[in-house]
Amino acid sequence: MIRSTILLSTVAVLGLTACTTGPTGYEDPNAKAKTGALVGAAAGAVAGRLAGGNDVGERNRATVAGALIGAAAGAAIGNQLDKQEAELRAQLGNNVGIQNTGDRLIVTMPQDILFATDSASLSGGLLGDIKDVGSSLLQYPNTTVQVIGHTDSDGDAAYNQNLSQRRAQSVANVFISQGVPAGRIQVIGRGEDQPIASNLTPEGKQQNRRVEIVILPNA
Repeated sequence: MIRSTILLSTVAVLGLTACTTGPTGYEDPNAKAKTGALVGAAAGAVAGRLAGGNDVGERNRATVAGALIGAAAGAAIGNQLDKQEAELRAQLGNNVGIQNTGDRLIVTMPQDILFATDSASLSGGLLGDIKDVGSSLLQYPNTTVQVIGHTDSDGDAAYNQNLSQRRAQSVANVFISQGVPAGRIQVIGRGEDQPIASNLTPEGKQQNRRVEIVILPNA
């Protein structure tokens, strides 16, 4: 039974991996869903095995059942993210970045367009895009949303931390005004602690000044 479980898991992993690859330049439109299924299967297998008790046969049966349930849930999440990503790409402007990691969407907006220098008051530049994201959050209610503010390293670190928190809150307030429940939203200020580029160049600093909206499907 143990060997059967290992064999089944190996075949499933190899099968899903093969489905997500192809000729150079080919992009599988279902890749994220398949990745979600793979991740879900692994998590489900672990959970099932832990819940299987002390009997070896029961543990193995629970492992297989958990993998199947986890794969189905993971594929559903992947499909939802693919659909939401496509809709957001069609709605949002070129200044907004969207990354689909397979288990979450990360929407990145540059603070230089969102806010004036040293201000946490939203300007009109990307307000329409923020509202489009809010509408998407209403359309996909079974998600948790993290709004995360980031700054460059110029100035006092404590001041940057506070500013990033207030800017993230300003974006979250737009979502709340649209009807997104405040309980779904986590507001986080990272200040200068998580740069994505060098703070030694103006271009790098500009990339670091950003607000990230992380959309996490609920399990």
